Amino acid sequence: MIELVNVNKTYNGKNKAVDNLNFSINSGEIFGFLGPNGAGKSTTIKMITGIIKADSGSIKIDGLDITENPIEVKKKIGYVPDSPDMFLRLKGIEYLNFMADVYDVTTEDRKARIDGLSKYFDMESALDDKIQSYSHGMRQKIVVMGALVHDPDVWILDEPMTGLDPKASYNLKEMMRKHADSGKTVFFSTHVLEVAEKLCDRIGIVSKGKIVFCGTINEMKQKLQEEGSSLEKMFLELIDDGDK
Repeated sequence: MIELVNVNKTYNGKNKAVDNLNFSINSGEIFGFLGPNGAGKSTTIKMITGIIKADSGSIKIDGLDITENPIEVKKKIGYVPDSPDMFLRLKGIEYLNFMADVYDVTTEDRKARIDGLSKYFDMESALDDKIQSYSHGMRQKIVVMGALVHDPDVWILDEPMTGLDPKASYNLKEMMRKHADSGKTVFFSTHVLEVAEKLCDRIGIVSKGKIVFCGTINEMKQKLQEEGSSLEKMFLELIDDGDK
C-alpha cells in the first residue's frame, strides 16, 4: 500500500511542482498515474521512492514512512525510472548482479530470477553485451529486469512501456496484472490512455501538481455524467477543469 498525505514540493522557492497531494494505492491493485507533461508525475514518483524529499506531508509504503525508514522502504520497492540510460558501460549481466547485490539477493535466487526474466523479455543473448550497445527498447528491458530482480512487493514504474516492442509490452502488462492479483501493489505513470483504461483498477489524474480525479473509470463517468465517453475525452475535460 502507498499513502500520500498533504504532500508538497516546490523548486527554486517559487515553482510548485506538487500541491498538497492526497491519495492512496491499495495492495492488490494496479494504479495508473496520468497527467500532461509538467503536471508533477515524475516529481511525485521521485518523492515516493525517496530520490527527493517532500517539503511537507507524509509518504508511507506499507505503513512505513519514507523519511523515517528510508532503507526499509526502499527494500520494498522496485523502481523503473523514466529514462533507461544508466550504467551504460556495464554489461547487462553485470548490471543485474549489481542490482541483486544492492538488495542482498542470494546467489541461488538471483540466478533463478535473472534466468526467468531474461527468457521472459528475450534478453538471454544480450546479457554479455554492454548496455551502451543496446537499443532503447533493450535498455528499457534491462532496467525493468533490474528493478524486479529482488522480487519487490511494490512496483513503481515511470512510463515503463516506452520503447518496448509489442511482445515485451504485453509481457510486462501481464506481469503487472499477476503481481497485483497476488495481493501486491503496482503504481505506474503513462501517457497511453488506452493502456490505463484496459489495465488499471483505479487511476489518478494530476494537473499542475494537484489531483483532479482519483477513482475507477466508472466513477469518472458518473462524476462527469458521460457514460459512453472515452477515457481520452474525460481526461481532457478534467485537465481543462484543473487548468481553470
